[in-house]
Amino acid sequence: MRPIKAILVFACLILLAACATPDSRIADNRTAFDKFPAETQQKIRTGQVEVGFTPEMVLMSLGEPARKFTRKTEMGDTDVWSYHDDSPKFSFGFGVGSGGRGSSVGGGVGVSTGGYDPDEKIRVEFRDGVVTAVDLLRKK
Repeated sequence: MRPIKAILVFACLILLAACATPDSRIADNRTAFDKFPAETQQKIRTGQVEVGFTPEMVLMSLGEPARKFTRKTEMGDTDVWSYHDDSPKFSFGFGVGSGGRGSSVGGGVGVSTGGYDPDEKIRVEFRDGVVTAVDLLRKK
């Protein structure tokens, strides 16, 4: 196999391995999922979160959060989970270099499974193990 083909195949395998979906998370937690009401199951399947969800339900729906915070207020502590857009990013590059008597030209393709996105997509707030608020990013 040519080196470039091997690199592309390897990059695709990494992307596929990193793609966890609600369906794969449900399959990993089938027993718990089957105990939820039908309406809750449908929301989890479509990646939605509602007030009243437990952390287990949120994990099945959205996966692990990018960050976890604790908010302290006069009403008590709340746990806050922050989710960012972690869809694959693609980039292309071109480079020119020289060394000694010769020169070389090269190019490449980079694939990432996300990385840091400063704009949150969803913020979920828990009090006493239950979702009490869901903040959704508004698209401009």
